[in-house]
Amino acid sequence: MSSPLAPSGTGPITDPAPLSLCAREPHVPADRLVAEMVPPPRFDSVRFSTYIPDPNQPSQTEAVRVLEGFAAGLGEAGGSGKRRLFGFGKAPKKAPAGPRGVYLDGGYGVGKTHLLASLWHATPADPGLKAFGTFVELTNLVGALGFQQTVRTLSGHRLLCIDEFELDDPGDTVLVSTLLGKLVDAGVALAATSNTLPGKLGEGRFAAADFLREIQGLSAHFRALRIDGEDYRHRGLPEAPPPYSDEEVTGVAHATEGASLDSFSPLLEHLARVHPSRYGALTDGIRAVCLTGVRPVPDQSTALRLVVLADRLYDREVPVLASGMPFDQLFSDEMLNGGYRKKYFRAISRLTALARDAARLANPR
Repeated sequence: MSSPLAPSGTGPITDPAPLSLCAREPHVPADRLVAEMVPPPRFDSVRFSTYIPDPNQPSQTEAVRVLEGFAAGLGEAGGSGKRRLFGFGKAPKKAPAGPRGVYLDGGYGVGKTHLLASLWHATPADPGLKAFGTFVELTNLVGALGFQQTVRTLSGHRLLCIDEFELDDPGDTVLVSTLLGKLVDAGVALAATSNTLPGKLGEGRFAAADFLREIQGLSAHFRALRIDGEDYRHRGLPEAPPPYSDEEVTGVAHATEGASLDSFSPLLEHLARVHPSRYGALTDGIRAVCLTGVRPVPDQSTALRLVVLADRLYDREVPVLASGMPFDQLFSDEMLNGGYRKKYFRAISRLTALARDAARLANPR
């Protein structure tokens, strides 16, 4: 069997073998889960000033204005974080009855995470007094620390940002709603975006009224901000590149320092053995993910695990080079029309963006 060729095709590869995600079984201590509750690397440098509103969508400009005011109100709150966010006057002795949070309501790809991370960065507080994570990361934290310890850990925070608040599992929704109630009582301000409920297809987004109903007694603490617009990842960008050949993917993996190389089916099987809370650690130090033999995922459990991996790769800006089927054929029509529709479309959108990023690896200039 001949050696694989480098991307230029000029000769056999002599570099060390690439890394493998399937060979990794990370163990993540609870204190790392807490320390990593900050905006992911993709959003390290985002600010309100770097969010470019669509001139045809005035709700985007309005959202920036309101969130800037929200952050300023948190700064006025002082150490206790208990000043009224949408009013004036000195902080009362107990948490105010007015809105203690904002909910960003809009479709995928309109920049909700950008705005949520900008709010985190703009809030004038020590990073140790601000927390940012997805709903899954928050439930993982509760699982690692226990409910009461999580309450104690986060109660001293000025702000908790929850991206992709998942309402698919009633048990987890009740758990997190109870947690947030405790934190609001402690004076913690909240900001959230959310995913769709099963059957709530509509515009491919979760409506604010439904979100507020699901979090039950917390609804009075949120001000909903509607953000209209199209998926920015495809706005004015070229179409995603078609899949590469197995030989091209293998060549790039060997020629790229820090790249991983895995066959798609074994990787899906490996994800079933690693808890999703560890998928971020699974990608530690990986500079590019190379996959051969991409094919449609076989079932919903596998698909949901792949969604989490796609999110972690996107957060970390890890390009994905693949052979086999294109990413828009990963999920069956039944999945794309089912209750987790929004998650699957988000994964397709994000993997497509990462595939564009990977094109420079296969075609260096």
